[in-house]
Amino acid sequence: MAKRHFRVKPYKHPRLKFVVRSNVTGKWERRFFRTKAEAETYAAQKEIELLNQGSEAMAFPTELRVMAQRAARQLAEYKKTISDAVEFYVKHLDATTRSVPLAVATRELIENRRTAGASARYCKDLRLRITRFCAAFPDRTLADISTAEVDTWLAGLNLAPVTRNTFRLRLGTLFAFGMTRRWCTENPVAHTTRAKETDGDIEILSVVQTARLLEAASAETLPFWAIGAFAGLRRAELERLDWSQVDFESGLIEVKARHSKTATRRLVTMQPNLRAWLAPYRAHRRGAVCPGNLRLKVEADRDRAGLRHNWPTNALRHSFGSYHLAHFKDAAALALQMGNSPDVIFRHYRELVRPKIAAKFWNLFPTAAGVSSKVVSISA
Repeated sequence: MAKRHFRVKPYKHPRLKFVVRSNVTGKWERRFFRTKAEAETYAAQKEIELLNQGSEAMAFPTELRVMAQRAARQLAEYKKTISDAVEFYVKHLDATTRSVPLAVATRELIENRRTAGASARYCKDLRLRITRFCAAFPDRTLADISTAEVDTWLAGLNLAPVTRNTFRLRLGTLFAFGMTRRWCTENPVAHTTRAKETDGDIEILSVVQTARLLEAASAETLPFWAIGAFAGLRRAELERLDWSQVDFESGLIEVKARHSKTATRRLVTMQPNLRAWLAPYRAHRRGAVCPGNLRLKVEADRDRAGLRHNWPTNALRHSFGSYHLAHFKDAAALALQMGNSPDVIFRHYRELVRPKIAAKFWNLFPTAAGVSSKVVSISA
């Protein structure tokens, strides 16, 4: 008679009348049941599972059979069987066999995103960041990159938390794409440590600095400075802006969803001073608002304005948000204008500017001599 590993015994309890005892894993385990039928059914099922785990091993020599039984006991601690282990390992081997080098996967990902309509700017950023990772792991495939390796590489970049997290995001995109192609069985980036980001101090342009920029701007770059300062568009949104999106009749600037960081269309109100700065372009407006080779041209403007060095991060957008909230005192409206949440508006822009100074900002108008004389005497 075959040895039974799961034994049914009576048990003294008001409700649970039977217990199934077993010592398969090397320590006694018990499961309790209300009826003898339930207990015997459970015991029979477990006997069959145990037989299935060890039946293949019975045909092997004694040493291999012992190894199989030991493996079955170890797996039982995690509620897994030898069949589960084989299935998992076969998937790993399949992925390893099917996997491709990191460089090949990167090219496939970028082509996939490009044909899906991703912007050239995004595709370039994706390529540059992931290529840097590929250079650190030459001749490796997606399937044999571990979480520990990704974590160590990210930490070794020695970058600011926001920049490091952007690298992490791009790598996560690569491995997620690889999973859809069955080049890897998991995304190792998903378990890496995300760097803690802290809000830095918001720096803005003074009214005088803004006036100097507008005076120093060339005819080509003036719309860039004016729209950035008085409409708060992001740099990338400005670079993609077309004159057809600037509606002088309604006084609105349209930021298309495909050009927005949040992939959401929004309309930005043109304040009177912005309309005045853009008025000379109204009759002949066509094509891109910003000129080609924009970076060199705006740097030349900053040189002429004496603002070449210590340029604040997102200076135009942060200035717009700060002066707008101080002057118009409507966080909800500003959130819609900027494509942010009211919480972000309050956290970044509240009480950075005094209302009297904000009024001066919105009174920056063009004159025949340059900028409105009201501004020239401002010391703020």
